[in-house]
Amino acid sequence: MRRMLAVTCLVVALGTAASADEPIRHSFFIAGPSFTGIIDEEGKEVWDSGKAGARDGFVLPSGNVLIAWSEEVKEFTRDKKVVFHFAKSPENREIGTVQRLEDGRTLITELGPKPRLMEVDAAGKILLEFPLQPETDNAHMQTRMARKLKSGNYLVPHLLAFKVKEYTAKGEVIQEFATDMEELGGRKAENWPFTAIRLENGHTLVNLTHGNKTVELDAKGKVVWKISNEDFPEKPFADPCGGQRLPNGNTVIASYAANGPIKIFEVTPEKKIVWKYEGKHRAHEIQILTTNGKPLEGRPMK
Repeated sequence: MRRMLAVTCLVVALGTAASADEPIRHSFFIAGPSFTGIIDEEGKEVWDSGKAGARDGFVLPSGNVLIAWSEEVKEFTRDKKVVFHFAKSPENREIGTVQRLEDGRTLITELGPKPRLMEVDAAGKILLEFPLQPETDNAHMQTRMARKLKSGNYLVPHLLAFKVKEYTAKGEVIQEFATDMEELGGRKAENWPFTAIRLENGHTLVNLTHGNKTVELDAKGKVVWKISNEDFPEKPFADPCGGQRLPNGNTVIASYAANGPIKIFEVTPEKKIVWKYEGKHRAHEIQILTTNGKPLEGRPMK
């Protein structure tokens, strides 16, 4: 029975349950090297974009799916009709991330000789852009999950700069959060910031890839919460890339380089794993969609 569960039951829940006798089950979107699509609460692939290797993506309130690959961004209906498309500019090498904004525009970052952040309209016309300051010419390592804030500013993690930077719409950097501080192991720990999520309380949640840890920083950049492999015997952190803070305060983390069974896991603020995905697909970015048959309540942040 144990062997059968390990092989066929792709989604495993532990610890805190959705009710007194019901384990946690999530459906989720996954952007990963072998699969980009939606996995249901039973661990089955229920929607496949048909193209692996995505960098970032969202299931939109409409039900459409917005996905960024290194060379293009597409928005699909559930029957796979493309209703939005943006191709990488010839002068750059990669697209980094994508986010659909409240006004209908789409935020896109490009990496390369001219790293930039853009907002484009439904026709793909660039309405706003400014150069990013990644402090490296290594295009692949310039930036990842850039997000627009409620303030109108932008939060951008720069991996090899060891900094999360907050930009204005004019491209001015007004705040920096360092991730190479000594209390986190200094630069030798390779705490490259990959995901930076501004929380409702003003803190910033950051996944640190090669550093194999996740931290929450206060408004001044001080570490107020840290979680890593030191907290778990099963060592679930393996190049944490994508992440999400759920409305219940738990954090979902995607271990992109996972060689073991745990590819994605959910932890409480008390550092207890309460859900984990042990399927075959690794995740570059994820988005939890439902829990035990119900859409997430409140505003999930990723």
